[in-house]
Amino acid sequence: MIDSLEPVPEPSTGVPADAAAPEPANPTAPERAEAPTIEPIAADIDFETFSASDMRVCKVLECSAVKKSKKLLQFTLDDGTGTKRTILSGIHAYYEPEELVGKTVLAIVNIPPRKMMGVDSCGMLLSAVHEVDGEERLNLLMLDDAIPAGAKLY
Repeated sequence: MIDSLEPVPEPSTGVPADAAAPEPANPTAPERAEAPTIEPIAADIDFETFSASDMRVCKVLECSAVKKSKKLLQFTLDDGTGTKRTILSGIHAYYEPEELVGKTVLAIVNIPPRKMMGVDSCGMLLSAVHEVDGEERLNLLMLDDAIPAGAKLY
């Protein structure tokens, strides 16, 4: 039998009782960005169609802005074949060339060469694209540097 009941202490919040109350949120601060907008999923394709794309890991050996172009970067890549591969990509609005040298990227390498600004582009680099607050965002797919040039993506 309990002879006397003692009051149970309130749980501690870790904040001293005499501490000032937190200030209200800044009413002029910008609101959070809206959720990203993504494109709808494409129609189904058969496995043979998917398998026709030869996706390979490449190492960026050199990267430079293409003269007379605001968008294009010219990549010199090691694709594991022993021959340097040139790919042009319209991602200059998102990346400066020097930040991409030494990166490990993913490319489709069996696309026929396409002449852009007088240079044959021999493939396509893969990127993820979405919109936030009506503004397009792009992220070049970069992989773990431990993956060797020429590794095939299945």
